[in-house]
Amino acid sequence: MSDQTVLHVKGRVLVGPEEVKDELWVVDGRISYERPRAEAVTVRGWALPGLVDAHCHVGLDHHGAVDEATSEKQALTDRDAGTLLIRDAGSPADTRWIDDREDLPKIIRAGRHIARTRRYIRNFAHEIEPDDLVAYVAQEARRGDGWVKLVGDWIDRDAGDLTACWPREAVEAAIAEAHRLGARVTAHCFAEDSLRDLVEAGIDCIEHATGLTEDTIPLFAERGVAIVPTLVNIATFPALAAGGESRFPKWSAHMRRLHENRYDTVRAAYDAGIPVFVGTDAGGSLPHGLVAAEVAELVKAGIPPIHALSATTWGAREWLGRPVLEEGAPADLVVYEEDPRADVRVLAGPRRVVLNGRVIG
Repeated sequence: MSDQTVLHVKGRVLVGPEEVKDELWVVDGRISYERPRAEAVTVRGWALPGLVDAHCHVGLDHHGAVDEATSEKQALTDRDAGTLLIRDAGSPADTRWIDDREDLPKIIRAGRHIARTRRYIRNFAHEIEPDDLVAYVAQEARRGDGWVKLVGDWIDRDAGDLTACWPREAVEAAIAEAHRLGARVTAHCFAEDSLRDLVEAGIDCIEHATGLTEDTIPLFAERGVAIVPTLVNIATFPALAAGGESRFPKWSAHMRRLHENRYDTVRAAYDAGIPVFVGTDAGGSLPHGLVAAEVAELVKAGIPPIHALSATTWGAREWLGRPVLEEGAPADLVVYEEDPRADVRVLAGPRRVVLNGRVIG
């Protein structure tokens, strides 16, 4: 399809959770609901805004930063799965070159992870001590696209379990500095201990959030702090626990409990009114292209299908400040054979992927 080709999407256009139109057109790469005079190529089906993976790592594998060819392959895999908007939740690689590629997903970057010294995966993060946290948060706020990523907890080898990484006063000062610079802050958190301090310090989002409890769920809801559960990643906890059983039995038991409670935790968060968004944690140890599997996991946890869909489409885009299928918006959309509201598993098989007005899959 050339740049000049007009596209006619006909069938059911899911503009919002409750708003459905019969058709739209793509003219000069943008959405229009007015019939153009030019002839158009017609695509039929159920159309959604391009899917969002709100926790993904392009430019990263389990060893650390990867080359551009590998980053490109990761981005293409996500694109072909229907993911057209990525919030990159930390990467040591410079992927700005992707912004110049109209055939690759749009990326909102959080810069590089910021972790405590020797308290995260090797080669992933800036590893620093609390006195340097404000300076590094300021640095990554300037480098990123409105987000900063902290590592809120990790295994403490002396304690033999997950513990919080930062003192309360350090995160208060760091989050205040990020907000002063116009950036939001999110944090990797598996366990319970760090959550209250981070939320009361003003954090905007928590990744994974498996450590939510009856005490902290109301606090998250009151403050409007979002979570990105990454349930496809939490599924790996039993294998991780088995691998660390001999050295860290306390940590292993803790990881198993967090895994066992994962669905109840997510459903309790949703029921309390905590914003929940789709993220896969692809790019560390997980492959890319898992967005449909994560939506299905949210439904399995008890989130109604229409809300699980919103967590990767309308709601996620609003949260990230990006358009959906409104007049004049960039034409980033995915077309399916069947209604994804009736069965979210439909997301696993896009019929057409349209990015920047071009049919690319």
